[in-house]
Parts: sequence; C-alpha cells; structure tokens
Amino acid sequence: MTAVTIIGSGTMGRAIQAIAVAAGATVQSLSRADTGAITGEVVVLAVPYPSLDDVLARYGPQLAGKVVVDITNPRDPSTGDWPLPADTSGAELLAARLPGSIVLKAFNTTPADRLAAVVARGPPGTGLVAGDERHAKQRIMSLWEGGGVRVVDAGPLSRARALERETLAERTSEAAVDTSG
Repeated sequence: MTAVTIIGSGTMGRAIQAIAVAAGATVQSLSRADTGAITGEVVVLAVPYPSLDDVLARYGPQLAGKVVVDITNPRDPSTGDWPLPADTSGAELLAARLPGSIVLKAFNTTPADRLAAVVARGPPGTGLVAGDERHAKQRIMSLWEGGGVRVVDAGPLSRARALERETLAERTSEAAVDTSG
C-alpha cells in the first residue's frame, strides 16, 4: 500500500486526498502551516506556487528520498502573467531545489471540481504526469488510476514547461470569456 502525504488543505488537496483514499492509499494531510513529520513516501504539494518557499523552508529536509508531486502553476498573482524564463518550469526549479527527491508534475491541468467528481461519478478526463524517473511516474500513474483517474505519461519533466503554460493560457482564455459574457 502506498502512503501519501498531501501538503495543502484547499480544494485541490481535498480532491487529491479523496482519489488517493479511493485507490487504497494511506493518506496524511498537512496544512502548509503544520509542523508535523511527513509520513508518506509520496508527497503532493497542493499549495499555490507562491507558497512553495514557505513549504520548502518548513519541510524541505523531510522531502529527501520522496517522490514529490508538484501540482502548482507559476504565475504572478497580481497580473496573472508567467513569471519564469521560457527555458524552465516551476517543476524544474523545484527539482533543482530538491536534489534528493524525485519531482513529478501532475494534476496542474485538471481543475479541483473535476478531480473531486472522480470518486462520486467517474473519470474527469485525462490527467497528465511529467517526470524524468520512469519508475516513479509508473507508481504515481498506477495510484491515480486506482482512484479512478485516467492518466497519461506526458514525457520528461521538461514537458512541465508546456503543461504549466497551457494551464495559464486556458485560465486566461476562460477569464476572458467569463468577463465578456
């Protein structure tokens, strides 16, 4: 059985927790302000991108040897713009800060309401997982599929650049539609 720690108690954290429980995982849920010890061998960072510095300051050493799933989408909260150079992603920067961890990018392209619907009504579409370590990706893909999510291997961690930017473009497009109607 897989042990998963989810850092973040918002809508995404709760939706991912429900999926992990449905998959038979044991789940520990920590808020980004908690100081408890991480018990999962898989750690999902279900926090906003700007909160990663605080999370790493609090939990960084405990993430060594863990599979760390980054669900964040970097963007400037005041403008909505992409704050990173074109040749990197938030997930790649996170991996550089956590050299003793395996970092995967996942769940950043599926909204919380669709993930929450998985347990009640079935798959929300397709979830994408990017990462450089094949075994870790397979493990995460099997876990999420066990919880009812259809998952596709999106390629190496560098693919997170496109996944993060695609999500930003989709949300910008949706906001434009919402404000024009």
